[in-house]
Amino acid sequence: MLLTDKFGRSIHDLRISITDRCNYRCVYCRTGTNGAAYAELPFADYLRMARILVSLGITKIRLTGGEPLLRSGIVDFVRDLAKLRTVHGEKPEIALTTNGHLLAEIAQVLKDAGLDRVTVSMDAVDPARFARITRVPNGYDSVLAGIRASRCAGLDPVKVNCVLLRGFNEDQIIPFGMFAREEGVVVRFIEFMPLEEDRLWTPGVVVTLDEILARMSEYRPLAEIEHGRSETARRYRFADGVGEFGIIAPVSHPFCGHCSRIRITSDGKLRTCLFSTWDHDLHELMRRGAPDEKLVEFIVKTVASKEERHHIGEPGFVPASRTMVHIGG
Repeated sequence: MLLTDKFGRSIHDLRISITDRCNYRCVYCRTGTNGAAYAELPFADYLRMARILVSLGITKIRLTGGEPLLRSGIVDFVRDLAKLRTVHGEKPEIALTTNGHLLAEIAQVLKDAGLDRVTVSMDAVDPARFARITRVPNGYDSVLAGIRASRCAGLDPVKVNCVLLRGFNEDQIIPFGMFAREEGVVVRFIEFMPLEEDRLWTPGVVVTLDEILARMSEYRPLAEIEHGRSETARRYRFADGVGEFGIIAPVSHPFCGHCSRIRITSDGKLRTCLFSTWDHDLHELMRRGAPDEKLVEFIVKTVASKEERHHIGEPGFVPASRTMVHIGG
C-alpha cells in the first residue's frame, strides 16, 4: 500500500521536526521571547513513525526543527534511519535543514552516519545584517564554517535557504548570487509566508519570484533549469555555467497541485499541509499502545484527506494552526 491523497498525488516526502528549540530568534519566525514549553519525543518514537511511513512509500526524509543539531543523539538517529529500506529496497534519502551554527563540528560525522544532503538557513551574506535578522551576534562566521565543512564532507549539493523580507534583506539578492558562485552552493530564495509567531504577515512584505528574477538578471544573464513536477523550487543557473539558485514561491506561484509532502511535528502530530488548520495526533495513538496496523490505518486515512491547496492572500484566509517553528521547517 502506497500513500496517495484523494487528488491522486503520490506522497513520498516526509519532514520530521525533532525539536522546536532553536538557538536563533530570527525576526520572521520567533517573537524573540522565551518561556514557551518545548516539545520533543524520544528518538525511538520518531524512528517508529519513520519506519511505518517508509513502508508506505516514503523515499525522502528531512530532519528539521527548531534547530535539529541541538538534539544530542542526532547522529545515532541518522544512522538508524539509514538502516531503513524503502518499498524499492533502497535506503531512503536523508537530508537535514539547520541554521548551520553547530554544523562545522558535526558535518563529517553526520555524513558518515548516512546523511545525504544538508540545507542551511542563512538570510544575509553580510555579517551585520545577519546579526540583525537572527538576533545572534557573531553567528555569521559559524554558519559559513558549517557550509564549508558540509561541502568538504560531500553533503552535496549544499543548499542555502534565504527568506526574503522587504525592508530587511531584499538587497541581498545579488550578493547571494555572488555567494553561490564563489562558495559552490545552491542558493534558494523563499517567499515570506504567514507563519511567524507575531502573525504580522502582509502581502507587501513578500519579495516575489518575478522581482527576484528581475534583480538577479541585472547581475548576470540567467537560464532556467528543468525541474521535477513535485519540486518546490524553480531553478536557474547563470548563463556562463557557474552557479545555481532556486526560488520557492508558494505565495506568487503556488505548487500545491503536485505536492508530495507530509510532516511530523516535534510532538508527534501528523500534518498534511504546511497551512493545515488542524493536525492529527499520531503519537497519542502510540502512547495508548496502538499496534503498527492501527497506525497504518490512521496514516492512510489522514493522508487521503490532504488539502488540495493553501489559500494565502485570498479573502477569508485562515492562518495555519501552528507557526513555522512549531511545525518544522
